Amino acid sequence: MKTNTKLPFLPSTLLCAALLCGATARAADKGTPVTVTPEMKGAGIVSSGLALPKPPPVTGDRRKPVASWGKPLPYPILIADRRNNRLIEVTPDKRIVWEFASPDLSYYRGNEDVNFSPDGRQLAVSEEDNYDLHIVDYEKRAVTWTYGVPDTRGHKNTLLNYPDDSHLLADGSFLTADIRNCRVLIIDPATNKIATQWGTPGKCKHNPPHELAHPNGATPLDNGDILVTEISDAWISRITREGKVLWSVKAPGIRYPSDAFPTVDGKQVIVADFWKPGRVVIFDPATRKVTWEYFVKDGEKALDHSSIARELPDTGDILIVDDLNDRVIVVDRKTKEIIWQYGEKGKKGFKPGLLNYPDGVDLDVFRDWKSALKK
Repeated sequence: MKTNTKLPFLPSTLLCAALLCGATARAADKGTPVTVTPEMKGAGIVSSGLALPKPPPVTGDRRKPVASWGKPLPYPILIADRRNNRLIEVTPDKRIVWEFASPDLSYYRGNEDVNFSPDGRQLAVSEEDNYDLHIVDYEKRAVTWTYGVPDTRGHKNTLLNYPDDSHLLADGSFLTADIRNCRVLIIDPATNKIATQWGTPGKCKHNPPHELAHPNGATPLDNGDILVTEISDAWISRITREGKVLWSVKAPGIRYPSDAFPTVDGKQVIVADFWKPGRVVIFDPATRKVTWEYFVKDGEKALDHSSIARELPDTGDILIVDDLNDRVIVVDRKTKEIIWQYGEKGKKGFKPGLLNYPDGVDLDVFRDWKSALKK
């Protein structure tokens, strides 16, 4: 998801050339080593240094969440704090209640997307510029599975090339978008085998599910369908697990689409524009009509390469990861004012209240932190 040097906005043919499409097909089975830069290492292994409370038990799920905190943020959020190489969970009153710092930068670095498993007990993590995927056990705060070879790109065996987005599905499989291999994968963690592949390495054009134009989002829907986001020409498609394309449309007003999600009612699509200034659009895929938009050209409210936008349950407000402004915000649906913020715009850090290139987010609807923190 989203690095400042990730992909330029180019027509598809030039974009393919810029990424050297097909290079991985010529690489050896062991892949191609990647040079690790200081930017990729970020702040190293860091922690807030806080004494953290014991997590409450899992008592909710996505269909029946725990009690809401209401406005401005109904649930605690899990943040992939990319250049701090850590995951943190922050409550609506801005307390850090859970943290996972990198155990070792050699294989865990640059966590950029994170999502809870359907039961809330595991976390799916992707690391674009470390070229790997992880499963993290929430309770144990431990990496329990890794796929891909750190700092090595390729497409054969278990190699990846800039994997983005990460979801654990109800059957335990791992869903990801392998951007520069132009494919979406569903992997069986028990066997490390690819169960499903959409797209073909080296064939980076929009022709789902056979070929994909640099997908950077693969979001599971309630009924098992998958919402696929393609960078080139801002395509968003709804595809069944069997590979049937139900619809495929270009996101209106978006230059660089990032990780499309369904709205809470499942009828529309919300997508962030990874651009400066950034933009968030909600639209009806049947008509491509925009029903809500957030766009500010400059100033405190402007976005800088926003990577994820989600409609919040209970309130209908909009949660946005504002990557290069080093913050996560909530925008009021009606007034379009920023009503909640974690992180300070343009100020990087890892102490409480600060972030360093946040890139992914999910809601903890599983644990009743509100009641637990009152005890």
